Amino acid sequence: MQVNEDTYTGPSFSLKNRVARLTWNVVYIIFFRISPRPLHAWRSFLLRLFGAQIGRSVHVYPAVRIWAPWNLQIKDEGGVGNGAIIYTQGKITIGKRAIISQGVHLCAGTHDYTKKGHPLLTAPITVEDNVWLAADVFVHPGVTIGEGAVIGARSVVVKDMPAWTVCAGHPCKPIKPRVIEG
Repeated sequence: MQVNEDTYTGPSFSLKNRVARLTWNVVYIIFFRISPRPLHAWRSFLLRLFGAQIGRSVHVYPAVRIWAPWNLQIKDEGGVGNGAIIYTQGKITIGKRAIISQGVHLCAGTHDYTKKGHPLLTAPITVEDNVWLAADVFVHPGVTIGEGAVIGARSVVVKDMPAWTVCAGHPCKPIKPRVIEG
């Protein structure tokens, strides 16, 4: 929850939020970041301790950076690769069997540059089921990636992407239907 409309004069988040993030960062450094790669259940446990909603058989790798776990939901069999940044200033939902590749940046916060105080704005990001975000994709606040979509490497997603479509570019655009051969 935002507490300040002027980011030049004070923090955007409450003291309670800042203390919780400090505590999370200590746990992250001591227990999460150094855990061996195969210990996905351990990292899921730690995320749940901090309020994340984590489904079954979720794979979050040790070098993933998560800003505020209490704003994160990862559904069953979702995966988040090393080097991903999950900037949960707002709610981020990752669907069932969704793949978030290495270096992806999901950013649920920005600032209103049209206002004098440059206040923080947050908007949820939704990555629906069976999506694949390839390496180094950047997703802006308020975006929904439709079910089964594939977002090509290094794409910048500034608006919603349609379901079962291969999309890529800067800005990201639909390219062709995603067809699953069977």
